[in-house]
Amino acid sequence: MGIKKLGESRVEKLTSKIFSGPRMKLWMIRATTSVLLWTCLVQFTALREVWGPRILKGWPSCTSHGSAPVAPARVLPPKRLYLNNGYLMVSCNGGLNQMRAAICDMVAIARYLNVTLIVPELDKTSFWADPSEFQDIFDVDHFITSLRDEVRILKQLPPRLKRRVELGRIHTMPPISWSDISYYHNQILPLIKKYKVVHLNRTDARLANNGQPLEIQKLRCRVNFSALRFTSQIEELGRRVIRLLRKNGAFLVLHLRYEMDMLAFSGCTQGCNSDEVEELTRMRYAYPWWKEKIINSDLKRKDGFCPLTPEETALTLKALDIDRNIQIFIAAGEIYGGERRMASVAAAYPKLVRKETLLEPSDLWFFQNHSSQMAALDYLVSLESDIFVPTYDGNMAKVVEGHRRYLGFKKTILLDRKLLVDLIDQYNGGSLTWDEFSSAVKEAHSHRMGNPTKRFVIPDRPKEEDYFFANPEECLQPSHIAHDFL
Repeated sequence: MGIKKLGESRVEKLTSKIFSGPRMKLWMIRATTSVLLWTCLVQFTALREVWGPRILKGWPSCTSHGSAPVAPARVLPPKRLYLNNGYLMVSCNGGLNQMRAAICDMVAIARYLNVTLIVPELDKTSFWADPSEFQDIFDVDHFITSLRDEVRILKQLPPRLKRRVELGRIHTMPPISWSDISYYHNQILPLIKKYKVVHLNRTDARLANNGQPLEIQKLRCRVNFSALRFTSQIEELGRRVIRLLRKNGAFLVLHLRYEMDMLAFSGCTQGCNSDEVEELTRMRYAYPWWKEKIINSDLKRKDGFCPLTPEETALTLKALDIDRNIQIFIAAGEIYGGERRMASVAAAYPKLVRKETLLEPSDLWFFQNHSSQMAALDYLVSLESDIFVPTYDGNMAKVVEGHRRYLGFKKTILLDRKLLVDLIDQYNGGSLTWDEFSSAVKEAHSHRMGNPTKRFVIPDRPKEEDYFFANPEECLQPSHIAHDFL
């Protein structure tokens, strides 16, 4: 009441000098009183929020109901405080897993350079033309908060710098592939300090596999295995697919990379008719960044650089004594040649399923024309499978292999394609019996099951080394126990 009387008296004196109308005086008194009362309420609320845990903890709440359980507050890591050297923007290129690995590298680079990372932009111009933004695939808030003790990440630039970028005043460049972390300190950091913002427009394979500080390697793993969580919608649908599969027992995920884009890119045309060969060749020439144009398919296959065909895959699985009655989940897009090319696999393993056959069309409607989001579903199912078999060592195969190693060295059959196509040709040519062929296949793969191994290093030829994300050796413990996704 003291506050109210004081406010009213002051207002009356002030308004009597300015306004003579009684209605105006009354209106001004009420308005001023309301402002004073509202200010007091705001200050009290702020005081309760600040001091509540200490001195107001015992006060009853108007909304409390007896001893109802209260959800524990999420504990965030403390923010890392550092002198910000500038801002790093990155545009990832390629498919989902190529971009995933690049994001891990860019976080590590931003941390090392003491810069602020802007949430990465995803590729929308590749073969898949997926319009998805980062937040459409990954839980962006979790990504930012879970790494706040390592690096500051923002969803967008501060307004002043954002305007500069919109006007085109930004330094853009692709970093050199397979670079040591010192390259970023010596070459990229001075540019960031000079321009305040640097945009790296290609990010795949830009950080070397080996020879990096241990804390950098472990941070790459932390981002990959913890910070990059898919959206709740993708995670829930992935859990549903896994539950449906588990109802019928064990399952194998076959990453059958016999899709149109891969065949066109690689020039591998085994089993294709003349019209298909022509179609694949036209596609290869249509993409100027696919540099290799004239390709000898037979020679490439013999060198082990082609994905296994469905027919070769069926023979390999049978030779490895994979149970005919196991469920096989096909983690892939549309198989080139359709049912005609899948006939041999379906005959050998009748329990073939895909996400499209396990789920209703309405479940996948949201994901249509979003290949990276569909790939995210396949990724989750691949992690949880009893056996994972990739027919080509592309980015998905490599990143899933490394993640399954991290989850306890789960069984991943890494096919030796060069040896396999030679054995298959001998078997088909009649120079090997089935028993001889099967024994040779099993012997060759007895130590290629995702078990602990040293990462293969070739200092002068990083492209030929074992990929860090396929075998993140610095982050693995033989005693790791696989987590339960369900």
